[in-house]
This record gives sequence, C-alpha cells and structure tokens, in this order.
Amino acid sequence: MTSSTRPYVRRPWIARAVGDRLAPRFRPALVRRLSVPGRVTGRWRTTPVAVLDHGGASYLVAAFGVTDWALDLRASGRGRLTRADGRASFEIIATEVPVTERGPVLAAYRTSFGSAPGVAGAFRALPDPADHPTFRITP
Repeated sequence: MTSSTRPYVRRPWIARAVGDRLAPRFRPALVRRLSVPGRVTGRWRTTPVAVLDHGGASYLVAAFGVTDWALDLRASGRGRLTRADGRASFEIIATEVPVTERGPVLAAYRTSFGSAPGVAGAFRALPDPADHPTFRITP
C-alpha cells in the first residue's frame, strides 16, 4: 500500500507547528516521544504520541490513520518511549491489537484525547477501526 492509497488524515498545521512544541510543556504527563526504527532504512525516527492507559494496559493509537510511525512499529514490533521532558526513557514491545478487539480501546482514546487538535475530525474521516493501527505496549 503506498502512502497515497493508505487511509490517512494529515494532521492540522496547528497541531504540527504549535501543538508538538507546546503540548509537552503544558501536559508533560500526557505526551511521550516515540522512537521507532524505520522499516526501510533502520534509522530511528521520533514522533510525539499520547499513551492511553485502559483496562490495566497501555496502548498507542494511530488516530490519524496508517501513519509512518505505525507502519514502522508494525514492522519492528519495538520502540522507545521518552517522557516529554527527556528525564526518563524505556524500551517497549508493541503488539498490534486485532481489528475486532479495537472498539473499546478506540472509544477510550476518543474520550481521553478527542479534544486534541484534529483527533475528532480524523475519526470522523476514518470511522473504520481497521484504519487506526492500535498497539498494546509493554516494557
């Protein structure tokens, strides 16, 4: 699947330009930096993410669809999460949640993070749970 055919919603410019810089300052407990080895080059790539704690487990949800970080995490099954302030970092193992089990996790994600710029719109544009790679993460 090429980037032009995969289900993906481009994040609003305000989220990319401002939110990625300000969210860690105002909500440091919420924002993490996810580093994942690239699926083609193996070069580590980093992006801001929100970790969802739900039902005693932790999850990463690709709210904007099949993103590069989700494809990289799907390919490698591992990554590194760093606190927004950089004080703590730990390795993770990521297991993709089957599409049939994503419903409750996606509902919890929308409740917790639906007010973040673009998230509600992304779920309206991509209502199918298959369009939102979801990973259960463990240290």
